[in-house]
Amino acid sequence: MIPKEHALEFVFLTGLSGAGKSTALKSFEDLGFFCIDNLPPKLLPTFVELCHQSVEEVQKVAIGIDIREREFLKDFPDIYSKLKIMPYKFTLLFFDAADESLIRRFVETRRPHPLAFDKPVDQGLQEERNILIPIKNMADKIIDTSNFTVHDLRKFIIELYPEISYKQEMLIYIVSFGYKFGIPFNADLVFDVRFLPNPYFISELKNLPGNNEKVKQFILSSTVTTDFIKNLTDFINYLIPHYQSEGKKYLTIAIGCTGGKHRSVCIAHQLHNKITEQKYSAKLQHRDIEK
Repeated sequence: MIPKEHALEFVFLTGLSGAGKSTALKSFEDLGFFCIDNLPPKLLPTFVELCHQSVEEVQKVAIGIDIREREFLKDFPDIYSKLKIMPYKFTLLFFDAADESLIRRFVETRRPHPLAFDKPVDQGLQEERNILIPIKNMADKIIDTSNFTVHDLRKFIIELYPEISYKQEMLIYIVSFGYKFGIPFNADLVFDVRFLPNPYFISELKNLPGNNEKVKQFILSSTVTTDFIKNLTDFINYLIPHYQSEGKKYLTIAIGCTGGKHRSVCIAHQLHNKITEQKYSAKLQHRDIEK
């Protein structure tokens, strides 16, 4: 038996087509699980053994299995019962939803039901429900997604594993840039600081970058600047927890001035300091400082 601190955990995701297994699997991936979709049940014992051999690298695994694997019903119950006696943690999640919700989802995505390529969706759903009854009866947890949005389902999955999700950090990128060279294409939030005092018009400061102490002192000497930094910091600190609760993993904040050399550099540096003081993970980039 492997040591407790290296215990393997396997979560199997199954259920009705359109009930949210794919979304749930992506959520498990965000939680740090190694994820694999539609693995043939006959390969599960071999896969579990491979995970055991790679336990230092793979400790939490989420596996999606559904009706697309035609041997699913015949093989899975017996194989899963045998897996359950192994010295690892196994959980079977069954995703369900009302017919009306499932039919609406198939209509909205214009995808055929896997059992109803040549007949109405509701007939395929009924056939699938009947086939999956033995699997549903084995489930450790049945999740009804009838009234869930994609975001609701993701939040639900994350809340199932609070001991993991609280460790998931959002990485914040703070980028200074010059408007004359264009706004960063990947920016989530853009702030224009061209209203702040401009060192460009001070001869002894013109050729110095925004991270130079003299330039910083000039920009930060204005109450407009200090008020802006405080308000901006408060705003960003307000936003971050909300972005995190929605599962956002990366946030790019772009600070722009005319050339990207003075004001944007100074403010980006100040914002980076304020954010990291709050123990958030942040990286700083001055895109146009050398241009």
